[in-house]
Amino acid sequence: MAATQHTALGPLVGAIDQGTSSSRFLVFNAKTAELLSHHQVEISQQFPKEGWVEQDPKEILNSVYECVEKTCEKMKELNINISNIKAIGVTNQRETTVVWDKTTGEPLYNAIVWLDLRTQSTVERLLKRVPGKNKSFSKFKTGLPLTTYFSAVKLRWLLDNVEEIKKAVDDGRALFGTVDSWLIWSLTGGKDGGIHCTDVTNASRTMLFNIHSLEWDPELCKFFDIPMEILPKVRSSSEIYGLMSSGALTGVPISGCLGDQSAALVGQMCFNDGQAKNTYGTGCFLLCNTGHKSVFSEHGLLTTIAYQLGRDKPVCYALEGSVAIAGAVVRWLRDNLGIAESSLEVEKLAAEVGTSYGCYFVPAFSGLYAPYWEPSARGIICGLTQFTNKKHIAFAALEAVCFQTREILDAMNKDYGIPLRQLQVDGGMTSNKILMQLQSDILCIPVVKPSMPETTALGAAMAAGAAEGVGVWSLNPGDFTAVTCERFEPQINPEESEYRYARWKKAVVKSMGWETSEAPSNGDTSIFCSLPLGIFIMSSMVILIGAKYASGK
Repeated sequence: MAATQHTALGPLVGAIDQGTSSSRFLVFNAKTAELLSHHQVEISQQFPKEGWVEQDPKEILNSVYECVEKTCEKMKELNINISNIKAIGVTNQRETTVVWDKTTGEPLYNAIVWLDLRTQSTVERLLKRVPGKNKSFSKFKTGLPLTTYFSAVKLRWLLDNVEEIKKAVDDGRALFGTVDSWLIWSLTGGKDGGIHCTDVTNASRTMLFNIHSLEWDPELCKFFDIPMEILPKVRSSSEIYGLMSSGALTGVPISGCLGDQSAALVGQMCFNDGQAKNTYGTGCFLLCNTGHKSVFSEHGLLTTIAYQLGRDKPVCYALEGSVAIAGAVVRWLRDNLGIAESSLEVEKLAAEVGTSYGCYFVPAFSGLYAPYWEPSARGIICGLTQFTNKKHIAFAALEAVCFQTREILDAMNKDYGIPLRQLQVDGGMTSNKILMQLQSDILCIPVVKPSMPETTALGAAMAAGAAEGVGVWSLNPGDFTAVTCERFEPQINPEESEYRYARWKKAVVKSMGWETSEAPSNGDTSIFCSLPLGIFIMSSMVILIGAKYASGK
């Protein structure tokens, strides 16, 4: 890029996008929303036991540092002056729970990822204290049901099971946060004056936050037995929280913070009531802006805070449908089954057959989220015949993502009362054209994909650039740059779509009720776990050995 061009760029805004599978840093032009440079680092997930999902908070933090430094190096190579970066926004995987020592800056345990299922027994124990074991007992305070998904039960598990965390809490050394809190605290100084805060969107996913009063709820903290002094201060999604304390961007304010799905809603510019977007990442998340009114679902959806774009600005709410496994099913086909070497190859396999040939895949690896909230479900592939091959399974996996979206869209239409006429989409999986066409066919409405797919990071950058004291990004709709989009129209008749959807729902029913919390805690699933079968096999071995000696052989 020529020097004359870089001088005309004007103010720039950076965005840290910390997701389940990777961390990224992206830099946007605040006047045009053009993406100028970025860097991405994959992060590992650990599965210590069945159903457990963890990540190393230090690896997450170091990946963010690396992304920031590498992006700045790339910008220098492009002759773009990094001093034009006026603010940084943070967007993050929500619910994932971190506890660290404020005196050393070290995590006290791995981060428990939002997908993790270890807390099922914790949930069941807590439910025994609720009249009628009603999972929705806090619905009108938090918008959420009591499940393994949200941060409060993960934090409760840590306090119950990790001695180092219990001691740190007793000593007054422990801090809790979702990933945004851990990053902001670390990036603004850590043990040397780091800012311990979160924003309303992330706080609303903990199950400890009252989404109406916009404060931590003392009754809920008491119910979960969470000491309130370890909780971060809750701020708006757009204000200066603190300054970067090290690296190439030292002194730049961190002034935007949004949970990833809220950030995508902002990045898609869904600022009006009834506007919705669906993000296809590790999971799949459909959010519909309900404005200043919180709408409570009767069909398994969540009520959540969409954003609060300024300290003195009103909060906007959203209805949300959450699907645990979307892009993760493609990763599973690649890493666990080995039927493809890349996500692109999965798309090619599916394209070669163009049908699942009656095969249906319910990827309930972490139970079923919206609209069922059924933790006992597990993944199944059904409808197999001798004709079925890996191409059909690849197609069924993509179709599963679309069917899950259809389920939450149907629920949203019932709750909100105004059917969506089109679906705005974003996220890594939207580069898969087979998937996008399938989605339109199954929903029977157009699917609209912006040409700039980085809407989650863009939302965080918009919040940061618009913050009071920064003011380089206008959120006035009249100032928005026109966005070019790719549009996918339904290509099958509604009857065929309904038939396939009905078969999918039949498969979903078959996936339920597989697991209970009474399963062997050590994960031993050998045949000797069955006492009668174990006795039968052992006695058979004794008879065979006896017969061998009796025959003299």
